[in-house]
Amino acid sequence: MEVQRFSKTLGLLVVLYSAAVAKDDDGWLMKAPTEVRAIEGYPVVLPCSFTHPHHTHPSSMHVVWTLGHGRAATVLFRCTSLNNSQQCQSKTNQDQRYRLEGNHRNHDISLRINSVTLKDSDRYYCRVELPGHPHTSFENTLGTRLRVEAAPRILSLSAEESETSGFKAVCRVQGSPLPDVQWIAPDGVLEGDPSFSLSKEATGQYRTSSQLLDVKPGGQYICAASNSLGKDQATLYVLPPSPERSTAKSSFSLLVLLLALALGTKLLLALGVGAWVIKRRFSSSLDH
Repeated sequence: MEVQRFSKTLGLLVVLYSAAVAKDDDGWLMKAPTEVRAIEGYPVVLPCSFTHPHHTHPSSMHVVWTLGHGRAATVLFRCTSLNNSQQCQSKTNQDQRYRLEGNHRNHDISLRINSVTLKDSDRYYCRVELPGHPHTSFENTLGTRLRVEAAPRILSLSAEESETSGFKAVCRVQGSPLPDVQWIAPDGVLEGDPSFSLSKEATGQYRTSSQLLDVKPGGQYICAASNSLGKDQATLYVLPPSPERSTAKSSFSLLVLLLALALGTKLLLALGVGAWVIKRRFSSSLDH
């Protein structure tokens, strides 16, 4: 796979398109970007900061990050700070890929996600809860969209039986942006059948597949996938029928035929001898 080089000193990749500010009449205000982009395999930070209407600094605080909003939300990260502690403690079973990046005592509850994958592409919501206050919590209801990008990667390349006749080549790839796929043979670029155009799978917007019909035995076909981050390719060799296997198959067929003829001959002889014996016995009984 050929991928653009990224400096190991990159550390965090955060691209903010616009910051959304959520506020209410009680004096709560929360700021978070509407979208953040990241590269697969690298860490990313989802920024979120807030101000609250209370004049005194809250001694206890809960920080919560979720996927989804409202009752259908899935909690990804939750930590608690009690008795003016500078530490926000999470549970022991907390996924270690998530941790609080900001200082919650400075109203920064940004979330860090380590080693992001394409499956992390989703919308995230930050929330802060202040136990013991009249207005106890506030959430960024707009959320932050995380878009994880990745260079193409060919998941599989295989030859399968076609529904009509012969064989077809099937190439499955993933990447973000969604990769373009080309088929290449020794004599040039091939066009996939229009009825099997690229299609996004239900698992996400980062997987696609392409099929090439009428694949010939003995042929060599390259599946090449590319997007703005790089490219990947794999080669499929469709083996022709082996002469040894063809000879063995012919010999086996001939052997089966000879065995069938031999068994048939024995059966006919047995029937003939049986008929002759019965006839002799019948003639002897008449003479007596």
